[in-house]
Amino acid sequence: MDAAAAAHEAVTGDPVADLTLYHAAPSRSSGVLILLDELGADYRIQLLDIQAGDQHKADYLAINPLGKVPAVRHGDAVVTEQVAIYVYLADLHPKARLAPAIGDPLRGPYLRWVAFYGSCFEPALVDRSMKREPAARAISPYADFDTMLGALLAQLEAGPWLLGERFSAADVLWGSALGWTTRFQLLPMAPAIERYLARFDARPAVQRARARDAEMAARQPPREARRVRPTSLRCSAPSCR
Repeated sequence: MDAAAAAHEAVTGDPVADLTLYHAAPSRSSGVLILLDELGADYRIQLLDIQAGDQHKADYLAINPLGKVPAVRHGDAVVTEQVAIYVYLADLHPKARLAPAIGDPLRGPYLRWVAFYGSCFEPALVDRSMKREPAARAISPYADFDTMLGALLAQLEAGPWLLGERFSAADVLWGSALGWTTRFQLLPMAPAIERYLARFDARPAVQRARARDAEMAARQPPREARRVRPTSLRCSAPSCR
């Protein structure tokens, strides 16, 4: 922690001033930008130009050897992987109440739905988009695509948020992800997803962070157009119909 951050903590009791987000605009790290706004966090942005290959340069590979964003540095601690970052940041800002505390009955469901994103949703989505058959059910991390999606849609139907009436960091993760996956036609826009996204998109923090992201993207050199191949949008889960 540098001297300025240490002084800030001594005066305010806030230990998060020495916080840096490694970000590319727009990208998966855009959701973390929303989360930091929702948390009211004090942080800095280290902007990476993905088109220029900043994520593959030695100084960033020392942060994340996979060359992926997002990543955060808090003091001497480096955190990569979306799920870990959301849990870490929400726990770091307890006053924002975006993470149920240990002992809260909602802590288990909260962790379940944060982990479900990385362990079930993304693997299923990648297999479907690449037209790969899932592994045998006994060893697949997500059973099968329709079972995975059906579980998610049932939770969204119960709404308004993943934890019922309580908005949490899990909703920032899922609201961001469902936005880009439906926009790129990687996931069908089921009614439950459409209603959930309407609620999420209306949040002031979401709108502020997206406007800031657009400003940062506009300052970078134009990217080459990227083609995203839509996958089959068929879903046989009851909630898709």
